[in-house]
This record gives sequence, structure tokens and C-alpha cells, in this order.
Amino acid sequence: MRALLARVDAVLVQAAIAAALSFAHLHDIASAAGQDGWKAWAYPVSVDLLLVAAWRRLRSGSAKASGWCWFLIALTASLGANVATAGLLDVTDTPAWLRILVAGWPAIAFLGGTLLAHNPSTAAESDSTSSDPVQEAKVTRVDQTGPAPELPAPPAPSATPAPAAPNVPAALVEHARKVAAEHRTRTGRPIDTPTLRVRLGVPAPLAEAIAARL
Repeated sequence: MRALLARVDAVLVQAAIAAALSFAHLHDIASAAGQDGWKAWAYPVSVDLLLVAAWRRLRSGSAKASGWCWFLIALTASLGANVATAGLLDVTDTPAWLRILVAGWPAIAFLGGTLLAHNPSTAAESDSTSSDPVQEAKVTRVDQTGPAPELPAPPAPSATPAPAAPNVPAALVEHARKVAAEHRTRTGRPIDTPTLRVRLGVPAPLAEAIAARL
């Protein structure tokens, strides 16, 4: 366990030292190419982030050609800065081609980061899972079982039986006859059903049953 921790600690320390030196070399090259202030510090961050994005693409196992391409571009930028600051480049008289490369690096890094962020496998998975599994199951079932059998037509609804005539008491019929006779004597015409209903104060069905028995 102690040997493993010591080995991990050594790797971390070595990685921190390498990152700090590479960071400083990239800053010096950007500063020598005319990028002063915070811009000179942003260049090493951009290069390191592109390296990390390319490495993640390589680890994911998808589109390795794109991952290797941008990994080599970022590695060349980092390694070139390390070599250039070893005395091979006069930082007081930076050549024009280096100024052009440094000035164009943000656009290159943005393009590489955008392409690496777009994972083609994610789009393929979304297309494959966008279809409705229930609909696919229905289609598969229809293909396997053939056309669906015709269902028998539902039976026609039966006619609603007419309501039974209300039971009319004999006393009410006798009273209605007296009312009808009084109406004929007074008006000279036979009494109609609405008038009989009003005079007796009964519902319309009962009034019609009484009028039929008059």
C-alpha cells in the first residue's frame, strides 16, 4: 500500500512539474508574439484544455481519428513552445510566421473543441432510441400474426319499450268527468288535455290517461 502511494505521489509531482514548465513556456511564446496581459496566460490554458478534450475522445473509443488529429495539434503547440524557448528562438525578434500562428490559435482551438465536444455516437444513440418501442412492438406483432381478424358487428340496440300507462283511480276519473261537463256547459266545447291537466293539477301523462277515459 505504501509503495502504491509513493508511486502515485511521484507521478502527481512529476505531472505538476511538467504542467507548470509547459504552461510557462507557452506563456513566454504568446507574450513574445505580441499577446500581453491576460491574453498571454489564456494561451497555455487553451492548449492544455484541447489536449484534455482530445485525450477524452481517445479514451471514449469513438472517432479516434479526430481525437488523434487534435491531440497531435495541441501536442505540437505545447512541444513547439517548449523547444522554442530553449534558445532556438530570439524572443526579442519574433518571426512573422510565429505571430500569425499565435494570433490564429484561438480560432483553431475553438474549432477543435467544438468538434471534440460533438460526439457522433451520442447522435447515433439518440436516433436509434427515438423510435417508439410500443409502436415497433405493434408493427412486429402485425407482421408475425398477419392481418387482424374481422370483428363481428355489435348487435343493434333494442327498441326502448314504451312506458306503461299510469294507473288512474276511479274517483279521479269521476271528478274529471264532472270538470269536463262543467267546461262544456260553460264554453260549449269539449275540454282539451292541457286545460284538464291545469284544472286537475296532475302531471301531463296522468292527464292524458284521464282524457283517454273520458
